[in-house]
Amino acid sequence: MFQKVLIANRGEIAVRVIRACREMGISTVAVFSDVDRAALHVSMADEAYLIGPAPARESYLNIQKILEVARRSEAQAIHPGYGFLSENANFARACGEAGVKFIGPPPSAMELMGSKTRARQAMQAAGVPFVPGSSRGLSLQEAEALAAEIRFPVMIKAAAGGGGKGMRLVRSATEFKSSFEAAQSEALRSFGDAEVYLEKYIENPRHIEIQVLADEHGNTVFLGERECSVQRRHQKVIEEAPSAIVDEEMRRKMGAVAVQAASSAGYTNAGTIEFLVDQQRNFYFLEMNTRLQVEHPVTEFVTGLDLVHLQLKIASGEKLPFDQKDIALRGHAIECRIYAEDPENNFFPSPGKITSLIRPSGPGIREDSGVYEGWTVPLDYDPMLSKLIAFAPDRAAAIARMRRALDEYFVGGIKSNLPLFRRILEHPDFISAKIDTGFLDRLLSGESHLSQAFSQNKDGFSDIAAISAALFAATAAPISNGPNGNSSAAQGKTGSAWKRAARDEGVAGQ
Repeated sequence: MFQKVLIANRGEIAVRVIRACREMGISTVAVFSDVDRAALHVSMADEAYLIGPAPARESYLNIQKILEVARRSEAQAIHPGYGFLSENANFARACGEAGVKFIGPPPSAMELMGSKTRARQAMQAAGVPFVPGSSRGLSLQEAEALAAEIRFPVMIKAAAGGGGKGMRLVRSATEFKSSFEAAQSEALRSFGDAEVYLEKYIENPRHIEIQVLADEHGNTVFLGERECSVQRRHQKVIEEAPSAIVDEEMRRKMGAVAVQAASSAGYTNAGTIEFLVDQQRNFYFLEMNTRLQVEHPVTEFVTGLDLVHLQLKIASGEKLPFDQKDIALRGHAIECRIYAEDPENNFFPSPGKITSLIRPSGPGIREDSGVYEGWTVPLDYDPMLSKLIAFAPDRAAAIARMRRALDEYFVGGIKSNLPLFRRILEHPDFISAKIDTGFLDRLLSGESHLSQAFSQNKDGFSDIAAISAALFAATAAPISNGPNGNSSAAQGKTGSAWKRAARDEGVAGQ
């Protein structure tokens, strides 16, 4: 096992890896930019080194500076976390050339699965089902012809990236050319590569992913699925394990395909195979994330495994300590991604000093955080504050536990998206698991239209009364039935209503 590991990241994921290393008796090395001098991960690590100014390209994305710190600190391995250099094959290759172990897959697997078009080609050759479309980048003329063949609506996607960048939904031929050119332009700005490809758009799909682990001795397993359908503009907001629509047979089939995909790519360490699932529960390969996922804690809860411990063990040459038959799922876990952003102002980042912080705790609650009271959230990086995870014996209990935890959670001095999660977890469609990738955008669009109607009719008292009555009815209506058939919506609500109203009104920063 390694004696010292460098974490080439920041924030909550750097803290998460530091904790895992400490549990395993491994010394840790942190890196930080000028703006992160007082960051939590810096104070928690055994050693910490400045690597440059705030811009990521001059610090967290600077391969040579990070490798120089590894040399100076005599770190034997580097954990990249997620984001930044985590899926950069050149970084993984440079680590190997410098004699430092990269805790992740080999560069060849990253290059194969990191390009969406090459991944589609490889999965097609391996017999993995995928969404109809192209397996390479297309010119405008080729894309127009293919769109007409597979029929609208279609998705234009960047070959070199994800996260919703370089992606356009096109519903008709008249808007295709402008959407294609816009996708190319955004892909070039975001990833330095203008290549885009085409997929048939699946109406109201669910986004379900399979966690895989592969050691360096030829053993590959899957650890169940995660439901990631609650998204805003193609960015995940809430994740769950397991999915409410996946039964044992479907799980086994999706898992077998995921293992096949990883094995055919020569993949090792932790990775995720992502699928789209249509309304008939047919699943299609979407892409592979060649790193640890943000949402890995929900899988840890339902499997009882520590994925970062396993990453470290695999990278040090150990075999997986279990077989597929040893893996069993129990209970239900839900994760909310807590961001410093303002839902009432188009989700703009909300940097600033955290003047007060009350964290949730209690049975079944885990909070992976990279902040503390008095910390100033910078504008330079992703504004994630923490991940809040609730675990319970079943989904209904996990939702109730998450609601309780959200009511305990308070961040002062900045805006956050905490009020958004309270709305989502009380929505009847979420409670009944009637969700797809458009669920949250529809919810937010409806709220926006309601707000607009209110402002445009401020002198129309009958309209105001109607809207008020509708809102009252929505909040007062029973949300779910308890085991005895009685509404559980009102139980415990009175005590937290004043806090929720105060936070939503902006008192003390919420």
